[in-house]
Amino acid sequence: MPPLSIFIIAQNEADRIGRTIEAAQTLSDDIVVVDSGSTDGTQALAEARGARVIFNAWPGYGQQKRFAEEQCRHDWLLNLDADEVVPPDLAAEIAALFANGSPPKDAYKLRIAEIFPGEGAPHRFAYALAPVRLYRRSKGRYSASPVHDRVDLAPDAQVGRLRGTVHHFSVRSLGEQMDKLNAYSDAQADDLDARGGTLSVFRLVAEFPANFLKAYIGRRHALRGIYGFMTAMNYAFYRYLRVAKHWERRLQRRASAQAAPPPANRDGRDG
Repeated sequence: MPPLSIFIIAQNEADRIGRTIEAAQTLSDDIVVVDSGSTDGTQALAEARGARVIFNAWPGYGQQKRFAEEQCRHDWLLNLDADEVVPPDLAAEIAALFANGSPPKDAYKLRIAEIFPGEGAPHRFAYALAPVRLYRRSKGRYSASPVHDRVDLAPDAQVGRLRGTVHHFSVRSLGEQMDKLNAYSDAQADDLDARGGTLSVFRLVAEFPANFLKAYIGRRHALRGIYGFMTAMNYAFYRYLRVAKHWERRLQRRASAQAAPPPANRDGRDG
């Protein structure tokens, strides 16, 4: 068994997390699930499949993954989401990295391809992200950002890339996907406020059509039938909603400032 810890953050994932853990069991004797308050039995199901389950109230994406990193026993870490599955070919590729000791690089990018309902495997033309997911903890940690899900690596870290693909079963239904994206747009608007960022009002008009084309054409959803069209629409609306919420807050703050009474003079009179 490779000296590798696998960590998963979860909330109400009982219908999906079982296969995630089962597929990862050949790679690790230390599978950690950090749960933020599931009410559907996720905790018991994960424990029954051999994972260590630890509760931590939800602080944000980056903070939760940093907390999970700290619970792991090994220096080498693999992060998976509760709706992601490592297929046998990728598991064998990861195991081979440890066959002669420690892997030659400090971190590895993994291709992650979304699988739509009705698909058993990634579409041959599926768009895929390739973030760092397998890494040496002494060379990288997850960003503490509440919304940005990325590993920040040491300047001297050497990065490789694996050939296999993580299977990402992200869509339960279009409505559930939209609920998740709506909540995520709230978190992004909060983060933008906290950083004092400003988005151009022009983006209220441009965000939806630009991001629909990005998903439907650029990410090749057009090749994936009706679900490809519908998920591209959801993605475009979520990107628009992030900008709209940012501008709604700006308008509300402006209205509050205009409605506030003028400050009193030193002699106590208004004006």
